[in-house]
Amino acid sequence: MKGVSILFENEQCIVCNKPPGLAVQGGAAVHRSLDMMLAEIRSPRPLLVHRLDKDVSGVILAAKHREAAARFGALFASGAGITKQYLAVCAGRPGKPAGVISAPLIIRGREREARTSYRTLSSSGGFSLLEIDLGTGRTHQIRRHLAYLGNPVLGDGKYGDFALNRSLRKTGGINGILLHASRLVITKAACGFLLDAAAPPPWPYPYLKAAGMGAGPE
Repeated sequence: MKGVSILFENEQCIVCNKPPGLAVQGGAAVHRSLDMMLAEIRSPRPLLVHRLDKDVSGVILAAKHREAAARFGALFASGAGITKQYLAVCAGRPGKPAGVISAPLIIRGREREARTSYRTLSSSGGFSLLEIDLGTGRTHQIRRHLAYLGNPVLGDGKYGDFALNRSLRKTGGINGILLHASRLVITKAACGFLLDAAAPPPWPYPYLKAAGMGAGPE
């Protein structure tokens, strides 16, 4: 699959590293998507059990049959036994080097609990590289919580600092959101085997250098 690497595979699931700009599902205006690509290499078509936004890169899991899809879907819904880790470059520096953002989010008209843990890996030039763990999995949770904190993700066209994004497009060539699903861990107790899949961000490292972050995380 061009641009997509397989990180892990067994009889239950296939885990891929999705590049930015690739939709996860097809639609009327989508001519190429991850689920289409998976259907070309595996039969029956693997079933996606969670989502990444089109412009967000990183680790994503698809189940190989309906029974596995139901099991994984329940795990992702509950969060039990699952660690979802992200990397993000944000504007500014959070007031604390590590913390938990616990602020409810409106999802489909309803207020839902949401928790995001973060740790600052490095800060330079007015930007910070954060490692993030999701305690819950709400729509656009990381992007909304970091904007709430006052440290929006660079390149975020919905919740970000639009003037800063325009400036970075001109001076740093940053044309996409700097948010990456870097690691997915599911415990053996949760799914019958240990799944631990990780992928580095696709920003090497002109983006990070342009953002004043040097060579990125070690």
